[in-house]
Amino acid sequence: MNVGQKQAALQALHDLITSKRYRAWQKTLEKIMFKYVELCVDMKKGRFAKDGLIQYRIVCQQVNVSSLEEVIKYFLQLSSERAEAAQVQAAAAEVTLDIEDLEAEKRPEDLMLSYVSGERGKERSDRETVTPWFQFLWETYRTVLEILRNNSKLESLYSMTAHRAFQFCLQYKRTTEFRRLCEILRNHLINLNKYRDQRDRPDLTQPESLQLYLETRFEQLKVATELELWQEAFRSIEDIHGLMFMVKRTPKPQMMAVYYAKLTQIYWVSDSHLYHAYAWYKLYNLQKSYNKNLTAKDLQLMASSVVLATLAVAPYDRKYGAHHFELEMEKDRNIRMANILGFNIDVKKDSREVLSRAALLSELVAKGVMTYVSPEVKDLYTLLENEFHPLDLAARAEPFLSKLPNLSDKLSSASPVPEVRLEQYVPALERLTALRVLQQVSQVYSTIKIADLTRMVTFFDFSKVEKLIVEAVKYNFVQMKVDHLKEVVNFGSQDLESEKVKTHLTVLAKRLKKACSMIFPPSIERPSKQTLPYPELLAVVEKEHKKLLARKVLIERRKEEQERQMLEMEREEESKRLKQQRLTEEAEAKRLAKESARREEARIRKEIEDKELEEARTLLAEAEKRKGKKGKKAAADGEVTKITKQLLLEEALSEQIKERQEMERKLQKLAKTMDYLERAKREEERPLIEEAYRNRLQDDERFYKQQQEQAIEQSKNQHETDVVEKHRLLRMADDKDVFQRQVVARRQGEFERLQRLREERLAEERAIRSQEREIRRKKEFFRRQEEQRLLRIQEEEEARKREEIERKRREEAERLAKLEEIAQKQREREAAAEEREKREREEALRARLEEKPGKFVLPSLRKRLEGGDDMRRPNMDDRRDVRPSMEERRPLFDVQGSATSRETDMQVEREASSPPSKRYQPPRGRQVDSEAPPPRAYEPPVRRTHDALAARKDVYDPPRAGAYAHPGRSGGRPLGGGRLVEERPERRDRW
Repeated sequence: MNVGQKQAALQALHDLITSKRYRAWQKTLEKIMFKYVELCVDMKKGRFAKDGLIQYRIVCQQVNVSSLEEVIKYFLQLSSERAEAAQVQAAAAEVTLDIEDLEAEKRPEDLMLSYVSGERGKERSDRETVTPWFQFLWETYRTVLEILRNNSKLESLYSMTAHRAFQFCLQYKRTTEFRRLCEILRNHLINLNKYRDQRDRPDLTQPESLQLYLETRFEQLKVATELELWQEAFRSIEDIHGLMFMVKRTPKPQMMAVYYAKLTQIYWVSDSHLYHAYAWYKLYNLQKSYNKNLTAKDLQLMASSVVLATLAVAPYDRKYGAHHFELEMEKDRNIRMANILGFNIDVKKDSREVLSRAALLSELVAKGVMTYVSPEVKDLYTLLENEFHPLDLAARAEPFLSKLPNLSDKLSSASPVPEVRLEQYVPALERLTALRVLQQVSQVYSTIKIADLTRMVTFFDFSKVEKLIVEAVKYNFVQMKVDHLKEVVNFGSQDLESEKVKTHLTVLAKRLKKACSMIFPPSIERPSKQTLPYPELLAVVEKEHKKLLARKVLIERRKEEQERQMLEMEREEESKRLKQQRLTEEAEAKRLAKESARREEARIRKEIEDKELEEARTLLAEAEKRKGKKGKKAAADGEVTKITKQLLLEEALSEQIKERQEMERKLQKLAKTMDYLERAKREEERPLIEEAYRNRLQDDERFYKQQQEQAIEQSKNQHETDVVEKHRLLRMADDKDVFQRQVVARRQGEFERLQRLREERLAEERAIRSQEREIRRKKEFFRRQEEQRLLRIQEEEEARKREEIERKRREEAERLAKLEEIAQKQREREAAAEEREKREREEALRARLEEKPGKFVLPSLRKRLEGGDDMRRPNMDDRRDVRPSMEERRPLFDVQGSATSRETDMQVEREASSPPSKRYQPPRGRQVDSEAPPPRAYEPPVRRTHDALAARKDVYDPPRAGAYAHPGRSGGRPLGGGRLVEERPERRDRW
């Protein structure tokens, strides 16, 4: 900045602010932003300012929002000051802002026109000086609003900026910028509702946020009305109504009064007299209910305005005879206006029945508004609405109309309307008077001359009266016809469009039918044949009608489906086009960014090279000067480029070292010279200094003596003065003592009184503290007692629970012992039954053998019989019930309870693997193991079912093995109570 390169300085600060390295807020960054804003304002760089403020908002959003607020305020202050300074300098505001749009660039034809027209130098300088600053100020307002939009922490600053922008538009009559500003604020509110769930968004349900937004919209409404931008004013009204509908809250009565006051102006300018009257009525009710500072005169003027505004409404419906489409549009418009006015209208009902002139007049009479109006207005209302004077109605109304301008006056400061101008209703009231004259004359006369009618209507000539007649006839207010040939006006049903002419054929047919029925009465005996098929014809007509309705619904549905498909296709095409356009724009933006970065990098590199070349030239020139080569020519650019900067730096460094060494030698020589001179000087000045010291001592001694004498003299004089003063004051000693005793006595009494009060206050405080201490002790005692009681209850509850658990455990042990005892008895009974069955089987077997001793029995059968095995083949049930499980087929324990030896298993395996014997062994000649146990008696099998086992869950008794013993495993499996089967070689051989 000091060397005049503001652009480079701005770029350097912009790079620092937008860098990702500095995303943490610090105080230094705020100072940098102040300097950055100053540069942007000086150079009128609005884009740079916007980028920097956006980046700084990201940094400050969660840490220090107040810093961002200060920077933005400083930015606005600088922009406003520079714009005002430029305006003061030009001293011609009307010339500076002569352009229509501040955002529009200067067109080539404007430039050519300015040069051709020979514009004066001052005007051209004004445009070039003032207009750019106002353009920058407008861009500043837009930038700040864009940065602060939808930020809950900076709502007040956002509102303040919007107000300042409104005042800017109002001060310089900037209508285009005001429209654009309103659209910007409207888009901000739409985006706020669309993305309300995002972080740091304002919540319109909060009263503070809602109040700020409403104040902004009301300021927008005021500025729009002052600029006479009625379309924007009505859109502002819609914005305010949308805010109220969104948050379901009604603003303060003061704001609503301004709302209805502006509505009255908007509706009057738009010639919506009915809504203007309703707006006045709403304002009147609001002020009467909430404004306690309203005077009687203000209330009378407002009531008169309500009545006159209602009378100014046309007495006929302007939509008479309109098309259905127009009626639907008018219905939507009426519903919209009624909602804005605060009326809730059912969509199914006709709004014209709710909001109408007749309904408003009847409500004014019912609510007693007529009691507050001025006498002239009340008489005028009675004359136009209730009385019948067809000949002199206009003459009677003219005095009242002439008095209306005199009734207009300014209201007090408590009213939202500064002034009531009743004369604005005079033209509408004159039209109403003329229409009332035509209406009343049509009821008296059937024909009247034009001259007579003109005399009756004193306000207008006949040309205007004729226009009123045409309009009244068009909207079916009166039925009349003007005959210029005869110079008369005909009233009645001569018009072809009258109701009587339209229905005269129907009336004629009905009366002829009635006459025929009277001449030829119908016979009762012969009913008409036409009456018989009438129900069937009615059913057919109803059926056809339903078919037509169904067909119409189907056609409508097909149309809607086709329209929906077309909309879907258009939406898809639009989305594709937007997507392609967005991709193209992104690619173009990336390309432009890369190109800009490349150019910037090349520029920086070129600047660095130029700077190094310039430094090399400077070093070379300094080296030549030091060497004393001033007479030589300077090196050319080619030679400079050949000599690098490093070589020049090394050469300059060596020269500096040589100069430093030479300087050190000179300093040493100079030091020796100075030392000699200083020593010689001190030797010469020594006797002079001693002489001066002695003289100084003598002077000090004389000065001390003089001072002592003066002090003694002053002390004597002061003592004498004090003695005289003492003798003078001794006369007052007695009076002083008396006064002192009085003061001490008075203060002693006051002291005793205060001490007594203090003792009483201390006693009261001691009593209060003692009482409080006693209360605290009692509360503490009761609290400890309650805690001990609760602790005892808890301990008793725990003891009871422990006893309950112990009791349940004992009961469970007793139940298990009983079950075990029952199971033991059951096992004993079963063992006794088995023993008994065993004895019976042995006895039966012995009896059978004794009966037939000579019968041949197979050895295997005899062995089985001797062993006591059952001879019967078990049936399927017995097999299923008796067959042992896989674990029981090869028991792990023998009869004595010890594990079976592995030798037996190994022996069985060896015998199974040895070759079979070829020698025949007869059955009776086999060798029997001498160590084998004695044969068991025959025991019939005991059938054991699953039910029995299930019933005995506490006793496990596996089924006996042996009935299904495999032949090859007889060496290791017990059969018949644990007895091993003898080894039989022939059976092994066969196996």
